[in-house]
Amino acid sequence: MMNIFLLFLILIIIFLFFKIFNSKKTKNIKLDKFKNKLQSKQSKIERIFLRDEEKTFSNPNVNINIEVYENEDSINRKSNIHRARLSKFKKSMLNGEMIFQDEEQRIYKFNNGKRVYL
Repeated sequence: MMNIFLLFLILIIIFLFFKIFNSKKTKNIKLDKFKNKLQSKQSKIERIFLRDEEKTFSNPNVNINIEVYENEDSINRKSNIHRARLSKFKKSMLNGEMIFQDEEQRIYKFNNGKRVYL
């Protein structure tokens, strides 16, 4: 009878130990994932690109170069920044040319002092 009670008590202690150990482990896994994400090189690189895009978006005089060899995601990102700058500032520099937008949402640039609508 005493052996059964002692065996039962040991099983309960083992069960509680694993229960406590596993619950702390899951919380630490989530915390570790969060820390690793913030400290990873990829995350730092992404933050640098986000800062660069913010600087580009906030100043319409910064030139946006869209090259032929760029991938589709990069072209889409740059063209979206260009369109957003046109909407906000009514002007944006794209591939070395200042592009403007008038009150009627028409796009134009100046060529020899004259408006050329695109």
